[in-house]
Amino acid sequence: MSINFHNALGMHADALAVRADRTRVLASNIANENTPGYQAKDLDFKAMLQEQANAGAGGVDNIDAQLALPGESAQPLYRVPYSPSRDGNTVEIGVEQAAFSQNATDFQTTLTFINGDLKGLQQAINGQ
Repeated sequence: MSINFHNALGMHADALAVRADRTRVLASNIANENTPGYQAKDLDFKAMLQEQANAGAGGVDNIDAQLALPGESAQPLYRVPYSPSRDGNTVEIGVEQAAFSQNATDFQTTLTFINGDLKGLQQAINGQ
């Protein structure tokens, strides 16, 4: 009998994939802090997690490619700046760093849940 890890780990595997996607988007925002006209993006975690659950395993390969798909609810959203810059860049480094830090903490929490699930599976396999 084989183990289906997607079923064994439940939504935590999907959550980890969404957190990884969000990390890439937030890192892109931080990297483009000084790029004129760059529009800061973020992901709606709840909508992306629902999309992952409906689609099955696997993350979003190209976040920017989803911008071209009209009508998709779980696509990157443009962040509205608190104080817009004169060059059209909407990246606010403090906001992005806080979001990145929170996402990293949430990523670690999800990893902790997955680690607990895997330890439980290991104990079941070993008959403990």
